[in-house]
Amino acid sequence: MRSVSLFFFLLLSFIGFSQTIRIEGRVRDPHGQGIPNAIIVNNRTKTGSFGNSSGFYSIVCEKTDTLSITALSYYTRQLCMKDSVLKAVYQPTIFLDDRTYMLPVVEFISPRDLEAIEEDLRGLGFDENQFKTASVSSPITFLYEQFSKRERSKLEVARMEYEDRKRALLKELFHLYVDYDIIELTNEEFDAFIDFMHVSDDFIRQSSQYEFLIFVKEEFQQYKIWRRGRREWKEEDFNYDKD
Repeated sequence: MRSVSLFFFLLLSFIGFSQTIRIEGRVRDPHGQGIPNAIIVNNRTKTGSFGNSSGFYSIVCEKTDTLSITALSYYTRQLCMKDSVLKAVYQPTIFLDDRTYMLPVVEFISPRDLEAIEEDLRGLGFDENQFKTASVSSPITFLYEQFSKRERSKLEVARMEYEDRKRALLKELFHLYVDYDIIELTNEEFDAFIDFMHVSDDFIRQSSQYEFLIFVKEEFQQYKIWRRGRREWKEEDFNYDKD
């Protein structure tokens, strides 16, 4: 009997020291419906994950960590299990309040799903070989077709069309990031930020949703520093005696 008591004492002590937990919850709107593509971020580690299409998410963290949970068109909620009874898995349901926008009456087109945009981005590809002649009669003919003005023109047009498509998809994605409060850009700044970021096609295709989001967020911080350094001072900025 004494050994059993000692076993439970050691077990409780171990549980008390073990602070790693798993949270498997759901994110719902005020009406109880699951919110797709919720973003769950650990405020301490700056890592996180996305919820699925029904609002379910799973994340491993420390018991004292605070999670920020948000979604497009909803306010952010904070979640911390520090004061809860210690257990290995928690299954909380998080309700997010609708974010209210005061907008003029305009024609509104519902934004596409985050996953759909990123799937289109990863599906992009540019292969110069598809614009080269597959079968040639001689090495001289091959060289001529490779470097002729006409072939170079076709290749350049295809490249520009590809870059335009990629830029349009990045803008569409970044509009959602602005709504998520991940970055802060005006409509006039999207092109400048895309040029500054200069993300590679390989990274777009190979990165996960969360890896790409963190990359964009870090690049945006560098962009803000770069933008401040390029600020054009106006004459009134030096008129301190007139303030």
